[in-house]
Amino acid sequence: MDNKLAATKSNLIKLKEDLSFAKLGYDLLDQKRSILVVELLTLVDHAVDYQSKVEYSLLQASKALQDTILHQGRLRTGNLAEAVNIQSDFMLSERKVMGVHLPKVDTTFEEHGPYFSPEGTTVLIEETIAKYRDALQLMGKLAELKVSIMRLSKEVKKTIRKTNSLEKIVIPQYESELNVMKDRIEEAERESFILLKEVKEQLEARSKENA
Repeated sequence: MDNKLAATKSNLIKLKEDLSFAKLGYDLLDQKRSILVVELLTLVDHAVDYQSKVEYSLLQASKALQDTILHQGRLRTGNLAEAVNIQSDFMLSERKVMGVHLPKVDTTFEEHGPYFSPEGTTVLIEETIAKYRDALQLMGKLAELKVSIMRLSKEVKKTIRKTNSLEKIVIPQYESELNVMKDRIEEAERESFILLKEVKEQLEARSKENA
């Protein structure tokens, strides 16, 4: 914005257009902020839920491992664990929410069993493997949620700063400058009208004198 703009009708039209554009920008950013906040709150709720799931899953896996050690012995359990051949992989993709890139984490497992002879083992070892696998899958989802929350939080803060700037600084400045220019144009038109009226009166007076 330029406070030194000449008080002309063309500049007045330009200021009105700039003000309309700023208000449109504010409305769009405000809508974006609302959508991002709703998405953020939803993800926070999910993250709280998944945090509890991860903690419970790890607790159950640890309990299953302790039960296996109790029944098989620490050395036997260690040997069985070394025989387990499971490869895990994390497939990363993304989705967009109002232009914000959010990660998607899919955990996959490739098993190369059987790992050991079932003779001399109990079902506890299989349960332990399954519980740790479930825990790992939940942890991948929790990581996805936490990264998404951080990115959304950053974007929400940025959007709030922009909307505040438009609402509290840019738009009021445009409105103030617009009002000042309107007053200057109206004053100039009044002065022009008075001047023209005086010129007309002088011309009429001279015309009467010459008659």
